[in-house]
Amino acid sequence: MDFDQASGPSARGQRLVDDGELPAWMRPLVANVHDRELPGPLHNLVGSAPDSARRGAVLMLFGDGPEGPDLLLTGRAATMRSHAGQPAFPGGSIDPGEGVIEAALREGFEETGLVPSSVLPVALFPELYLPPSGFVVSPVLAYWREPGAVGPVDPAETAVVARVPIAELVDPANRGQVWHPSGFIGPAFVVADLLVWGFTAGLVDTLLECGGWTRPWDRNRRFELPELS
Repeated sequence: MDFDQASGPSARGQRLVDDGELPAWMRPLVANVHDRELPGPLHNLVGSAPDSARRGAVLMLFGDGPEGPDLLLTGRAATMRSHAGQPAFPGGSIDPGEGVIEAALREGFEETGLVPSSVLPVALFPELYLPPSGFVVSPVLAYWREPGAVGPVDPAETAVVARVPIAELVDPANRGQVWHPSGFIGPAFVVADLLVWGFTAGLVDTLLECGGWTRPWDRNRRFELPELS
């Protein structure tokens, strides 16, 4: 199987490994990514990109942490020219001749210092088109087989690198929604001194739903967005 070839405009993901290579807690997540169409608004981002769209990849990396399963998140530096201070998964543009998995692992290394060989890619989300940025993004779901030390490699680009426990992400006290001036309303999380919102929060919300971890939370709770750049 060519792991770097996504198939068609299907809203389902693509499994890359068997259950035997995964911890028990991650198996339902991978099964649902493969067997179900993406729930929620992300479903609407599939298959609508123009030919001129730029291609990118992000790494959604789960590991076994001291407080149970966790997810690697970053915060962009406040000095960045675009999306300054905003939360993100490690990721960026796909270089010429590079596949989506290779790009996601490279970006993970360049932004956080993680060792690519310690990461097992387990599934691909379908390509998702983001009209505001003109990017088609390929999210790569992965398991951190041998977690190691991580942190901002270039503080001018990345200000925060955090392994956030799933227990914190699903805690109703950490969940709410944001209202963007554009009219966008979407899920948000306050964790690890980050306000996680936008596309990243949409991915996190989908991961929690597909993993069967979601708990009831107050959808009328509103988090204020910081000044945007």
